[in-house]
Amino acid sequence: MSSNKPSISRNELLDKLKVSSQVVLETAQKKGRSKCPKCNSSRMFYCYSCYVPVESVPHEDIPIVKLPVKIDIIKHPNETDGKSTAAHAKLLAHEDVTMYTYPSIPDYDKQVHEVVLVFPGPSAVSLKDGLQYLIQYNNQKKDIPIPDCKRPRLDTDKSESDDKTIKTAGENTNYLKKVIFIDSTWNQTNKIISDERLQGLVSVELTERKTSFWRHQKGSPDTYLSTIEAIYYFMVDYHMQILEKDYNGEYDNLLFFFSFMYTLIRDAKKAAGKL
Repeated sequence: MSSNKPSISRNELLDKLKVSSQVVLETAQKKGRSKCPKCNSSRMFYCYSCYVPVESVPHEDIPIVKLPVKIDIIKHPNETDGKSTAAHAKLLAHEDVTMYTYPSIPDYDKQVHEVVLVFPGPSAVSLKDGLQYLIQYNNQKKDIPIPDCKRPRLDTDKSESDDKTIKTAGENTNYLKKVIFIDSTWNQTNKIISDERLQGLVSVELTERKTSFWRHQKGSPDTYLSTIEAIYYFMVDYHMQILEKDYNGEYDNLLFFFSFMYTLIRDAKKAAGKL
């Protein structure tokens, strides 16, 4: 899906974020690697296995982000933990984020009426239409089965009252209980996305944005986002399109680690003459 808004350069986007002070990360970076307080592994900034800051990064100096909807992240077993940004979400929004390593995932077939899967594809719809699917599903009489498909059909011939439901979607946020993100390279997603436990879920795609990830996969479009970017942009879209509120940086701290690490790598490349 394409956005009608003018594109923002990567640096300009990150520079405009309203993130908490990153002095704690600057200090830790100068000290070097430190121990994880849980597993004693040597890490920089945080432990990507235990999802906690290392000893040189005081827990109270790390921002806490409260999300408007719960998130499940499904990690591919071959995804390298230290290279993934999924840990950022668990660290910064730990009360609202649950991590799973495939194939150990919930049976989402039982939650089809309250869950959406963020994944682009031929059957993916916009966020607003995804919520409308859930509204239609939940408004159907319980004794009337949905024919031939677990996912309800989005009625394109909307009556005036149906159209009003979409326009006032901010009043129907209780229908969406959870959002699923897949954490893997694009070449690894097929096995997860075809799992029978995910079939029948509404797939939604984000408004198109360009990635700022420094480990962008070669040969892939720059609209392929890292996991934390996808979560961040979903929350921004949800805030503006579904909650129908002006966005004032409420979820910018989801990129607290991401923006700092981007700056470190960008400055290192400049110093080496690679930029």
